[in-house]
Amino acid sequence: MRNASVRNATLRQLQIFVVAATRLSFARAAEELHLTQAAISLQIRQLEEVAGINLFERIGKRVFLTEAGEALLGHARDIQQSLRDADESLSALKGLRGGRIAVAAASTAEYFAPALLSQFRGLYPELRLRLLIDNRETVYRLLASNEVDVAIMGRPPADMDSETTVLAPHPLVFIAAAGHPLAQRHGLRIDEITGETLIAREAGSGTRSAMEEFFAGQSQRPRIGMEMGSNDAIKQAVVAGLGIGFVSRHTLGLEFSAGKLAILDVEGTPVMRRWHLVRLRSKRQTPALAAFWDFILERAPAYLAEQL
Repeated sequence: MRNASVRNATLRQLQIFVVAATRLSFARAAEELHLTQAAISLQIRQLEEVAGINLFERIGKRVFLTEAGEALLGHARDIQQSLRDADESLSALKGLRGGRIAVAAASTAEYFAPALLSQFRGLYPELRLRLLIDNRETVYRLLASNEVDVAIMGRPPADMDSETTVLAPHPLVFIAAAGHPLAQRHGLRIDEITGETLIAREAGSGTRSAMEEFFAGQSQRPRIGMEMGSNDAIKQAVVAGLGIGFVSRHTLGLEFSAGKLAILDVEGTPVMRRWHLVRLRSKRQTPALAAFWDFILERAPAYLAEQL
């Protein structure tokens, strides 16, 4: 194709390409971008046409980047970063009237992060806020790739050049249905619950890591009968009598206050962790981000204490 040139690609095509190339799945890209898989395939095909070269190769049901795709991915990410830098520069000039903030929160923080952002928006209604909630691994990736400005998470990244501040204590507990026999016991030993069917978060979540570390510290291995991708799913399974769960105390909410769940009195619990506010050390400090950082540090400790 003599007239083929990636300079003719649109920003939307590059955005879709970056997500598809990162996920190596058109289906997952469609889900993340709220598009159909057919729309993703069409945009990728059009991008390959203007580039004049295949960017993906398909082997069976799997998708892989070609050498050209690998090369374009780096440049496309640079373009996106340049656009974010330009947006931040303009936002800084507009101050707190036209700034924007993108926040990532670990899925367990979904029980309090939206309320804190709502309070912040009440003070600065003209700011644009974006909240992304996912598991720890995804929050880490979003932070590392500078796709978000700040993250609220349990265990901060150890291998990232980041600025981290402790927000508040984060207790994690074992739970059972209110009518479960163990709910009436006190001073349970860890070996008394290892025989129970445990309903746990998926591998990669901060809650799962904390649970595994707790059992390992007691030289015990949990009998994981089910894995759930959300805290709500764990709570509903526990209420239904399918087993006991291990969750953040901050997630119990209505089920606990309504008497459907009980916190088990297990020796060594609650397992105490801490909530952290994290941002890249190299992150450009805009007036909007500075205001948000200070607001969360001021309001979050008292708000989280009220939720226990």
